[in-house]
Amino acid sequence: MKNFKRTFAFIFFLLAGVVLGGFIAYICEGRPYVGWLAWGRSVGVENISLDLYVLKFSFGLMVHATISQIITIPLSLIIFSATCKNL
Repeated sequence: MKNFKRTFAFIFFLLAGVVLGGFIAYICEGRPYVGWLAWGRSVGVENISLDLYVLKFSFGLMVHATISQIITIPLSLIIFSATCKNL
């Protein structure tokens, strides 16, 4: 049970960093002096399709990372390590 709590807290803090970074990027987009926080790149495979006449399979994976997410993810992991020592 101890590992479950620690793993759940780790995933929570990691996702919180991703979501907070995306929110900051959305807010800062197009604003002077902080617009650089919204700069990012997309990397991945857009669409691979396999058509078997009866079934059609499509697969794609894209990751979009911004500067604000690169800042908030390590911050959330630092906060995780500071707050969840006893889990």
